[in-house]
Amino acid sequence: MIFRFGDYTLDVVQGCLKAADREVDLRPKSFEVLRCLVENVGRLVTKDELIKTVWPSTIVTDESLARCISEVRQAIGDADQTIIKTLPRRGYRFSSAVFQHPENIGPGAVVASPLADSSAGSKPRITDRASIAVLPFANLSGDPQQEYFSDGITEDIITELSRFSELAVIARNSTFQYKGKALDIRDVGRQLGVSYVLEGSIRRAGDRMRISAQLIDAASGAHLWAERYDREVSDVFVVQDEVTRAIVTVLSGYVKMAEAERTLLKPPAAWEAYDYYLQGTRAYWLGFTESSVASTYEARRFLEKSLSIDPNYARAYAILARSYVATYLEPRDGDYLLAAGLERAHEFARKAVQLDGGLPEAHAQFGWVLLFQRRHEAAIAEYERAISLNPNFTDTSFGLCLMFAGEPERARDILQANVRLDPFQNASRLGYIGHAHYMLNSYPEAIPPLRECAWRMPNFRIVKLWLASAYAQAGHFAEAQAAADEVRRIEPRFTIDRWKTTAVYKNQTDAEHLFDGLRKAGLSEC
Repeated sequence: MIFRFGDYTLDVVQGCLKAADREVDLRPKSFEVLRCLVENVGRLVTKDELIKTVWPSTIVTDESLARCISEVRQAIGDADQTIIKTLPRRGYRFSSAVFQHPENIGPGAVVASPLADSSAGSKPRITDRASIAVLPFANLSGDPQQEYFSDGITEDIITELSRFSELAVIARNSTFQYKGKALDIRDVGRQLGVSYVLEGSIRRAGDRMRISAQLIDAASGAHLWAERYDREVSDVFVVQDEVTRAIVTVLSGYVKMAEAERTLLKPPAAWEAYDYYLQGTRAYWLGFTESSVASTYEARRFLEKSLSIDPNYARAYAILARSYVATYLEPRDGDYLLAAGLERAHEFARKAVQLDGGLPEAHAQFGWVLLFQRRHEAAIAEYERAISLNPNFTDTSFGLCLMFAGEPERARDILQANVRLDPFQNASRLGYIGHAHYMLNSYPEAIPPLRECAWRMPNFRIVKLWLASAYAQAGHFAEAQAAADEVRRIEPRFTIDRWKTTAVYKNQTDAEHLFDGLRKAGLSEC
């Protein structure tokens, strides 16, 4: 296989790098590093992945990899590091456009366009169903504080499209990777493996808004449909409905038209309730990713305002329940391990299901609460109900639920399957996948995703615990002790006995498997 980027040609068969008519000198290991990056163009390649690929049976340090990266950059004239970008403590990303050619055709016959996947010139379609990615709608209001509104509209369009069982919809986490970037839609289609892309913009001024949307064929870049809506802000739900139905109509050859009549998300009584819900949801996820209890409480205030306007808004109850589970689980303040907090979460989650039994996120959140009440079978049933309502629904917490319930192999398979609809892995899912490997006694396979998650979420205590255990069980005791020190940094009073309250393993043997690793890592029993 031959890859071309800029003025360079990487010939994998001949094992050489060429610039114009000359061959560029590269040591074999540096060549393999470049090859690995080029074959994974546009994707973060972690240090562990590079080392495992280039030095499969040799123990090397990061210094060896850094030397190869330096040589490659010098060889391809990347002094300003715009081609090979360093993601601190994580790895590298090859960011130049790459064209791929089979060995047996002439140099003018381009088979794959820029940013093709490494395995076959372009990423395979995620499914035989019609597939679509909804890109973040641009905020044209001139006010950065309105980002939550445009993001929220985008997420709701994704959610509503996901309800059509014959339409595969890329998850929000993956499409939001493209926010604020200049894009070639055909590249997006190849990277995500979808047939169609929806993009748009939102301009909000006072009580008026303008929403523009266009549906594009990802293979050709042709525009299939476009519309502009000038409405009162209070009509936002009608606009969402119109956009969704228009897309379904355009894709009528793939989607059963009967499903176009399916009931969409029940809108709240007033758009103000929806606005507060969007702000609350944004604050909650900020608190989760940054381990900020202040953001979690800010989320509650917004959600409570939403419910004061519309007491029957199921979505607000679902996120409110999640916020109480978060403060129950994490040692941030006096709400840690407070039984009353978990009871409140149960009350709110059950209310969400009662108000809207067709809302997948309500069932998933109810399952999350039931899990920490040690009602494992009931929790799994709620998650399965969420998926039956929306085949595109992805919630990484289902994987953790299955692990606590004694089904690590199923957990691993579901988490990995979700990658097809959410190819840009979020950090928590990496942690859950790593823990699944741990529970399957695959300690070497557990360490890389756990370590990556720990880097990306430095205050996510549970992944530090899992990482300490995995290191200890693998015999890497210095690294295990360092991870244990991180646990104590986050929770100075940590003891294994205290943590057992939230280690809700159904099987005592599973719990002891983890506790054994924590003891070997040097964490105190009591």
